[in-house]
Amino acid sequence: MISTGVLPVLITTFLASAVEAVEMVTIVVGVGATRGWRSTLIGAISGFGVLAVVVVVLGAALSRIPIGPLRLVIGSLLLVFGLQWFRKGIVRVAARGLQGMAGEDPRESAEQWRGPGMDWTAWFLSFKGVVLEGLEVAIIVVSFGAGANNYAPAIVGGAAALVIFLGVGFSIHRSLRRIPRSFLQLIVGTLLTTFGTFWSVEGLGVTWPASDGTVVVLLIIYAATAFGYINLQRRRTAGLTAAA
Repeated sequence: MISTGVLPVLITTFLASAVEAVEMVTIVVGVGATRGWRSTLIGAISGFGVLAVVVVVLGAALSRIPIGPLRLVIGSLLLVFGLQWFRKGIVRVAARGLQGMAGEDPRESAEQWRGPGMDWTAWFLSFKGVVLEGLEVAIIVVSFGAGANNYAPAIVGGAAALVIFLGVGFSIHRSLRRIPRSFLQLIVGTLLTTFGTFWSVEGLGVTWPASDGTVVVLLIIYAATAFGYINLQRRRTAGLTAAA
């Protein structure tokens, strides 16, 4: 039985993976442009190799876990991470509007050490960026695929995000850091919180009144809550500025 439709899972997985893909590409492209591509690409390939093993292991483990408890665990984790992104997205959109969020600057870290032969700093930075951000993509894909009991759209969504942003990053890497990630983070945080709430409650054995239609209702509620808090935060900031 499929808990959610193919298109919602695909779109949500794509958007959630896109946030991590942007950070991954920013790190890899920044390190490659600054320190050279050979060691950077070797580090990236090594990172993808580790991710491949992790995904295979997680997939095999998840396939043996009953779907009910799995949805409870996954839903709870998505709810925890989703609420964090939800809160950060509200704060950043309220403070910066649609301004982009700059991540760590690989240039500053990469210039600290340079060695002959293999540039291990470039390798490590690239490897770290791919593993850390890619692992989150893998978790998102496995979580949505297992939670919806349909891995195909989740895999397509995650893979599409990686392929698209890798291509975009290497073609227009200078413009990559100007993507409005604060607003994107708010959207993804809202979606993760929505699915996390839906799956965690469903994992407890509770049947939602509107079945899958409850996802839409939850999404509207969380979106309205987000924009309500954004307006409240802006009014508070304006009041403090006026008082000062």
